[in-house]
Amino acid sequence: MAGSLRNYLTLVFLSLIWGSSFILMKRGLEVFDFIEVATLRIVIAFFSLTPFIFNAIRVVKRQHYFPIAISAFLGNGIPAFLFAKAQTELDSALVGTLNAIVPFFTLILGIYFFSARPSKANILGIFIGLLGIVILSSSALNEGIVINGYIFLVVLATIFYAISINVIKKYLQDLDASSIAALAFLLIGPIATCYLLNTSFLYQLQNHPDGYKALGYIALLAVLGTSMAAIIFNRLLSRSSAIFVSSITYLIPVIAIFWGIFDGEIITSYHISGCIIILSGVYLVNKKNQLNS
Repeated sequence: MAGSLRNYLTLVFLSLIWGSSFILMKRGLEVFDFIEVATLRIVIAFFSLTPFIFNAIRVVKRQHYFPIAISAFLGNGIPAFLFAKAQTELDSALVGTLNAIVPFFTLILGIYFFSARPSKANILGIFIGLLGIVILSSSALNEGIVINGYIFLVVLATIFYAISINVIKKYLQDLDASSIAALAFLLIGPIATCYLLNTSFLYQLQNHPDGYKALGYIALLAVLGTSMAAIIFNRLLSRSSAIFVSSITYLIPVIAIFWGIFDGEIITSYHISGCIIILSGVYLVNKKNQLNS
């Protein structure tokens, strides 16, 4: 009972961090372009994880290399750019809401590649969730369905997250959470650092009136929402199921929508209906699921 309560409290804490990450990303994009925001996020997270690198190198084994590379690029690297690019055209509340589809892809990938056995409710949940995605991606239902292509950047990022979740759960169970995160960013951090130095980041930082403020928002995003959250997330994943952990997306949309309203974003009926439909699907996807290994 105590362990279960700890897992739920951890889930709520992570949802607060990740639900707030979209508004932080939005603030960063007011000064820097999406590539600079994503690269900065990776670089700062990399440096914040350096204290864990020595121990991580000591305990890593050869069979860990490929799964860690998947976690690095699909769980951290590429999604950072996809989310940042999507938020150049989408409100932070909408992007946060779309995170709710992670469990669908976690289950689907688990079925095809990780021997999960879904119930009928799980399958129904997948289709309901897909309906919610269609509604959320429609810019104006009363004027006919017009699909916003930037939605699919977020969808692709959630697919990559789902792959990473399943891989970590299946192949990195014997590594501690901080080592997984440190090694993942050791792979992408130096590349991102070299790239960042060849952008206009320093010029914008020094010449834009809100440059340092924006850097502060991105630093919060990187340290809290990326490196620290990655350690907490991997630790939670080691003591629970992949689907349970991906269910953090129950609460992320609520936090993201709250920040969106606070920031003056327009929340329409199709945002609300799409969110409700997706969360209903997530509930069914998690109902008596058997993706526990």
